[in-house]
Amino acid sequence: MIRSFIYAISGIAATVKSERNMRIHLAAAVAVVVLGAWLGLDGREWAAIVICCALVMSLECLNTAVEAAVDLASPNIHPLAKKAKDCAAGAVLVAAIGAAIIGCIIFLPKLLALVRKG
Repeated sequence: MIRSFIYAISGIAATVKSERNMRIHLAAAVAVVVLGAWLGLDGREWAAIVICCALVMSLECLNTAVEAAVDLASPNIHPLAKKAKDCAAGAVLVAAIGAAIIGCIIFLPKLLALVRKG
């Protein structure tokens, strides 16, 4: 079981090292956590934030895995290989857009309230 965790952590680390977008997602997650702590999010808001961050970063790991598997199976350009890679990337984009919308729903009212108090 410990070995499984080590392999999983290795996969996450490999994704962080090799994928610029994963580093962007990770930086965004850190920024959101800092902002959330500063604004004093409640439990439901934290749950939504954690789910969004985990979903986006999980899909980025899966996207990286799909790209690697497709490159191994089909080193030459092929329409189905392109479709697989594009669909995996699209899944990350859908999750990231959803996360951004949820972030706006949670953070904008709190930030606007601070500006109005200002």
